[in-house]
Amino acid sequence: MKLSEIKSKLKVLDTIAFQLPNGTLVPSHFHVTEVGKINKHFIDCGGTVRHEEIVNFQLWEANDYDHRLHPEKLLSIIELSQNVLNIDDLEIEVEYQGDTIGKYNLDFDGKNFLLTSKQTNCLAKDNCGIPKEKPRVRLSDLQQTSACCEPSSGCC
Repeated sequence: MKLSEIKSKLKVLDTIAFQLPNGTLVPSHFHVTEVGKINKHFIDCGGTVRHEEIVNFQLWEANDYDHRLHPEKLLSIIELSQNVLNIDDLEIEVEYQGDTIGKYNLDFDGKNFLLTSKQTNCLAKDNCGIPKEKPRVRLSDLQQTSACCEPSSGCC
């Protein structure tokens, strides 16, 4: 989800809820402790230099059970961040504390913002020796070209 998308959704919501991949909701007393722009400049395993830029939201919960972040407040935090940090309309990554800090993509189901799992991937499969996936063959489709296990075939 891009920044412009979350802003348009926040304008019509009465409450904000974030749902984890397992279906549970982030407790409603969460805080958005950071909105930032992350620049990642790296080299992949195939030797290609790459640059990525994303918006990062950090969700945090504390013992502040009376706290509720309203859509208009998050919208103002996002707009302030865009102005001060010169943030473009970038993809959003969300950090949330589980056993360790988890990083999630963001989606929306019409009611809740969905924290969706991120996966690692090789960006240079053609350059670093990763073989292309072999085609799956059904053994029943293979034609037997010789009778190797018949009596007098010599296979036993």
